[in-house]
Amino acid sequence: MNAPRPQAWHEALHRLQREGLPHALATVVTSAGSTPREPGARMVIAESEVFDTLGGGTFEFQVIDAAREKLARGEAGMSLEAFALGGRSGQCCGGFVNVLLEIFPGSAATLALFGAGHVGTELVRLAAPLPWRVLWHDSRDDVFPAWAADQSRLNCRHAADPQAAVAALPAGSHALVLTHDHAEDRVLVDALLRRDDIASIGLIGSKSKWANFRSRLTDAGHDADALARVRCPIGTACGGTGGDKTPYAIAIAALAELLPMVGSAERVDQRGLEPAELRALFSEQSR
Repeated sequence: MNAPRPQAWHEALHRLQREGLPHALATVVTSAGSTPREPGARMVIAESEVFDTLGGGTFEFQVIDAAREKLARGEAGMSLEAFALGGRSGQCCGGFVNVLLEIFPGSAATLALFGAGHVGTELVRLAAPLPWRVLWHDSRDDVFPAWAADQSRLNCRHAADPQAAVAALPAGSHALVLTHDHAEDRVLVDALLRRDDIASIGLIGSKSKWANFRSRLTDAGHDADALARVRCPIGTACGGTGGDKTPYAIAIAALAELLPMVGSAERVDQRGLEPAELRALFSEQSR
């Protein structure tokens, strides 16, 4: 079997920005003397992967380390890194390279949505303009709409095992549970409560549904403080739907309830400056 083709930097950049994951774009902007790559060469650096190359060797490892240090600190924006190939980089080329690092910390928040029914679909549509990463789960086959494949920061996940799906969530996720099955809802809420690093938990349903769930979850070992973490019905903190029970109205209310919990930090997607713009920029600075 043939190994999969490695992703080029532009493919990786598109995927990582679409999924809202932290990454850095490194671009050679100026060079002098003998250097591994020419101005305009690029590579993408993620937390555990790199895509493409700036020429290899110690120089490239130093670029990767510099990018990952900034990612670990959650920095955003651009910085210029200078490398003397033979000095800082310990290479024998003898040239000099300026590398622009553009740091993208990823989405401002993660929304873990369980259920691809009518309300879930409206929630995904409404959340699309927000700088959130959305992890959309459903245990059924072939339920996600075709348009979901083209939406930025949206990741559709077939979740046949609800407990495993919850275990895989990033820390700090905001979870909304609204599946087609009450038993599945209860398993999901139970699993979410067993994690102390989930930012918030919302459950669709009536007050009577939550009374039934409270009794069963208490029997499962959850105390009153833990159960207080669950919002059910969702959307009531912002005034509810005013009696409108359509999926769209419920989704609006649920999303409005989440907004103050998530905060307003916005991280704008970027594609990086064009090489010609970079060369012009640094040519002007060197005059």
